[in-house]
Amino acid sequence: MHVHATSPAQNSKRTGIVLRISLAATLAYVVVTFAAGLHAHSLALLSESGHNASDFLALLLSFVAVYFHNRPADNARTFGYQRTGVLAAFINAAALIVIALWIGAEAVHRLSNPVMVQPRLMMYVAAAGVVMNGAIAALLWKVAHDVNLRSAFIHMAGDTLSTAAVIAGGAGILATGKNWIDPALSLLIAALILWSSIGIVRETLNILLEGTPRGMALPQIRAGMERVEGVINVHDLHVWSLGSNSRALACHVTIADIPPSESACILIKLNHVLRDHFHISHTTIQFEHIGCGELEGCVVPIEEMAHDSGQTYHHGHAH
Repeated sequence: MHVHATSPAQNSKRTGIVLRISLAATLAYVVVTFAAGLHAHSLALLSESGHNASDFLALLLSFVAVYFHNRPADNARTFGYQRTGVLAAFINAAALIVIALWIGAEAVHRLSNPVMVQPRLMMYVAAAGVVMNGAIAALLWKVAHDVNLRSAFIHMAGDTLSTAAVIAGGAGILATGKNWIDPALSLLIAALILWSSIGIVRETLNILLEGTPRGMALPQIRAGMERVEGVINVHDLHVWSLGSNSRALACHVTIADIPPSESACILIKLNHVLRDHFHISHTTIQFEHIGCGELEGCVVPIEEMAHDSGQTYHHGHAH
């Protein structure tokens, strides 16, 4: 039995506008921050430039992923392009981990060899960054429905916090004259990048490897299905994610040797439980009749299976 329901499509037009605005603003800020970092000899600003450059890549990947995500399924890609967003998030997070390690290594070097910085320029540029990153994060929050856009939101929100820290660092250098504050601040930014990126890598890898979705337990799903009247047991149960917001299930369900019309009622009840209690809308359920098992020597020729398939398998859509 094969049941498929399509979840409501995201407002791709609105998401596309938000991502275009975010891309333009982020690219402009990357250029300004990089130039200011060189002029002020500030590793904190240069690390912010690198962080924002990675966010520009994240937003670009997200934009491409949104485009492909909404393309319909075809004969070559029967599940469509639902995992493009997941793949984009994985690539982005992996790139961020590399950048965080580079920033950390450079910061450690500068701690032993401090460089004179211009704290006022640091603070001015960082203040502009707080406004820009905060505005972009707020826009992304409204459209962050999946792991792809959520990863972009997390990075922009992290940028807002780290850029605010640059302002505090600039004020600290201005007040004390201690230039080691700049690389120390960079270490904190690198740790923030690393922490957020590792979490996204773990989540996206679980989806790409078709692991059980986060927060779901197979024993609970099996128990819920076996409570349906007419179900004797559930086995060969598999649950995985098609995308960040789309889950699929495949299993075998043992029932009594009953007429097809009665088994169709059981199918409807099973899909009701899976949809309403576990948010699983794409299911493939194979019924096995307890009165016709291998122990009784119930072997049906392939020709008869093909001829009687209409009585054994039912196709429907869960709404």
